[in-house]
Amino acid sequence: MTSRLTALAAHPVLRVPPASPATAAAYFGASLAFHADVSDVAAALAADGDPGFVLLDSRSTESWNQGHVPGAVHLPTALIAEQAHQLLDPAVPVVTYCWGPGCNGATRAALALAELGYRVKEMLGGFEYWVREGFEFETWQGRERRDADPLTAPAGSDDCGC
Repeated sequence: MTSRLTALAAHPVLRVPPASPATAAAYFGASLAFHADVSDVAAALAADGDPGFVLLDSRSTESWNQGHVPGAVHLPTALIAEQAHQLLDPAVPVVTYCWGPGCNGATRAALALAELGYRVKEMLGGFEYWVREGFEFETWQGRERRDADPLTAPAGSDDCGC
């Protein structure tokens, strides 16, 4: 048994051992307090009634015009300190998004809002994954929808099972 553990520890994945279950539970629980999944946001927005949050697009006007989530509030990160209190109710949580997983704009927007006293989450995947998962979006020309990318959403289902 000891030689197996030694061999596993030499592997790059386990060179730093996994956290204890209690530490892992605390970390992953905290992660869910900070992040929202694109599919969960879409389901909440599609349900009847108030989703309980405001969705905020933190990108530039040019990016917003290329496409955005229907119903989102447009507030570029650079303008949050100046305009958030005019556009957002501090009692309502905010979910931020930007371009996609390669961009930290939604994180910077979430930080700016948190520093102003807002409760905030970041939508993982951003606008890129909103479109890739086949959800409707708006452009200056109207509403559009693309077929879901089979690498991001199961064909013929709205539920990935996770």
